[in-house]
Amino acid sequence: MLKFEVVEGWGELPEGWAFTQVAGVAVDSRDRVLVLNRSPHPVMIFDREGKFLSSWGEGAFERPHGLYIGSDDRVYCTDDKDHTVKIFTLEGELLSMLGTKDRPGEGGAPFNRPTNVALAPSGEIYVSDGYGNSRVHKFSRCGELLLSWGTPGDGQGQFNIPHGVWVDGDDRVLVADRQNNRIQIFNSDGEFLTQWTGLRRPCTVFIDRDNIIYVAELESRMSILDADGELLARWGGTKSTAPGQFVAPHCTWVDSWGDLYVGEVLEGQRIQKFVRAR
Repeated sequence: MLKFEVVEGWGELPEGWAFTQVAGVAVDSRDRVLVLNRSPHPVMIFDREGKFLSSWGEGAFERPHGLYIGSDDRVYCTDDKDHTVKIFTLEGELLSMLGTKDRPGEGGAPFNRPTNVALAPSGEIYVSDGYGNSRVHKFSRCGELLLSWGTPGDGQGQFNIPHGVWVDGDDRVLVADRQNNRIQIFNSDGEFLTQWTGLRRPCTVFIDRDNIIYVAELESRMSILDADGELLARWGGTKSTAPGQFVAPHCTWVDSWGDLYVGEVLEGQRIQKFVRAR
């Protein structure tokens, strides 16, 4: 059984600052922790000990929602209000953008309130397009749309708020189908493979280098699964602001040390770090 211990007070903010809501978290190649939040300082950067380093993104977002950092340290951010995926350097320089700002896609086209983004090992980009559409979109590494799939509903290949996406080392595409309380798994052509149920509004999926799967569940819970969907660890389930417990987990990431970060929205409004017991 995997065990984690909370690091109380991690992530000290400058005086007068607050996270408001933590929508996304990701760790770069130097184990610096980027926290995407809905305060006036959308991207806050900390070292792994929780020391505040810098921020950027002021004025760049309408409502930040999802965060991913690629192996090349490019930063991918979804904005579910302006219907885009923005790609930045670690220093906050905007490199490119998918979607058309302030123009929702029609007829299932990208994007209509996208939720999250992830890269395949090959560099292809997957976006869960989530609140306005019930779709997953696959792009080339150059940003060319290759494939879209999904319709509203609760059947195989249907979604009720596809809220998170991740691609494992076998090119399986895991989609957090939030309101259907499940994770659906597809191949890289969008063909349904299987599903894992018994979750509570899963928001985000993260897979570490050991193929351990971390699921942030909006109903106050974290679940950790193996590559077959078998439960390895779980805690929370009752709303609590106590250290180590949760109100509304929205995002999660694991650093190179195996330590876990969980960010919360709604009245949670915080980031917590958990050290993996060794």
